[in-house]
Amino acid sequence: MTQKLSKRTKNNETVRERLKVYTLTDGISALFSAKAPKFDETVEIAVNLGIDPKKSDQSVRGAVALPNGTGRSRSVIAFVKDPEKQQAARDAGAMEAGADELVQKVADGWTGFDVAIAAPDMMGKVGKLGKVLGPQGKMPTPKAGTVTPDVANAVREFAAGKIEFRADAGGTVHAPVGKRSFEPAKLEENVHAFIRALIALKPTASKGHYVKKVFLSTTMGPGVLVDTSTAAS
Repeated sequence: MTQKLSKRTKNNETVRERLKVYTLTDGISALFSAKAPKFDETVEIAVNLGIDPKKSDQSVRGAVALPNGTGRSRSVIAFVKDPEKQQAARDAGAMEAGADELVQKVADGWTGFDVAIAAPDMMGKVGKLGKVLGPQGKMPTPKAGTVTPDVANAVREFAAGKIEFRADAGGTVHAPVGKRSFEPAKLEENVHAFIRALIALKPTASKGHYVKKVFLSTTMGPGVLVDTSTAAS
């Protein structure tokens, strides 16, 4: 049975030209030409990388603070021992900060937060939360910048919208880069920052073309293929 396309989908599909490669500026313009829904859509990026994600020396994982944020604040908790640093984390925007009692709360199943930050000396205990946090992608890790001695600064950055990313099994990285309500120039700045962060993490074992394809899309709109050189410049 052939699935019937909605009127919105049909209208949106006419906005882009299939297989066309857009400059970053024109690609964003094409996205915004689609009919807008009644909410502020997220603009997402998908970057296909020239890596073999099955090989451990070609994994790509990191975090980046986009210059214009993502348009969405994130709830953050902090695992830290020192009471003064706990208070500093709360002042920086952590919804909760603590040591053993916070570890136990999460171990009991509480995961009502977006990001977990941990001081290095807490990882002996936080590491035991892998079964709870791992499947949700919330386990603190140095590569993502969520294990750090400067907990307060990390909390501040992630609460403001700093994003974590990692390549999936197909070698593609997905991430939000803003909202439809953003000015196009600010979205371009965010895309440039994201691509630069990916390039900085290029594994030495990755040979050949690294940033292979860049796609932009909105929550309910069509996706567009963007020229990699304009996305990275």
